[in-house]
Amino acid sequence: MKVGLYFGTFNPIHVGHLIIANHIVENSDLDQLWMVVTPHNPLKKKSGLLADYHRLQMVHLATEDYDKIIPSDIEFKLPQPNYTVNTLAHLQEKFPQHQFSLIMGEDNLKSLKKWKNYEFILNDYQLYVYPRISTDEVPEEFLNHPNIHKVNAPIIELSSTFIRNSIKEQKNIKPMLDAKVWEYINHNLFYKK
Repeated sequence: MKVGLYFGTFNPIHVGHLIIANHIVENSDLDQLWMVVTPHNPLKKKSGLLADYHRLQMVHLATEDYDKIIPSDIEFKLPQPNYTVNTLAHLQEKFPQHQFSLIMGEDNLKSLKKWKNYEFILNDYQLYVYPRISTDEVPEEFLNHPNIHKVNAPIIELSSTFIRNSIKEQKNIKPMLDAKVWEYINHNLFYKK
C-alpha cells in the first residue's frame, strides 16, 4: 500500500489541513494519507503547544468522515525531538509492506537542507509538494529532482497560529475548523489565554 505521511503539530488542525490532505490523497497514486501528529518539531518552539492527546483527538474528530485519511500517533512513542528520518526508519521497520512518501508544503521544501539526513530522505522517499506563498526560492537541485512531485493543490493561506491568536482575541473562526474540532476547542477553553 502507498501511504503519504503528512506531519504536523496540528495545533489545532484546521480546514486548510483537511483540504490539502483530501486533495492529495484523491488526486495522486496514494492509497492512504496518515496525518502524523508530531509531539515536537525540532525547528519550532514548544511553547503554546497543547498536550499530544488533545491534538491527536482533534485530528481524529476532523478526519472521521474521510476513509483515506488516518490519524497517527506513531511519533508519540519515539525519542524527542522528532526527526523525520528516524520516524521513517521506524515506520519501514514496523510496516515493511507499505511504501511511504512525504507530503509537505513548498515552504518546507525550501528549508529541507536543515532537516537531519535530508539527503537520505530525498534519495529513498517520494516527496509530494503542495504550493505555499513564500518569498524564498526552492534550491536549484530540488527543482527537477525525480523524487519530488509538485502537486497542483489549492493554495491555502491559513495557519494554526492565526487560529490560536484569533481565539485569544475572541474572534469567530468557526468556518476555519471542522465543527467537531471547534466544539472540542470551545468546550475545553483552549487557546483563550
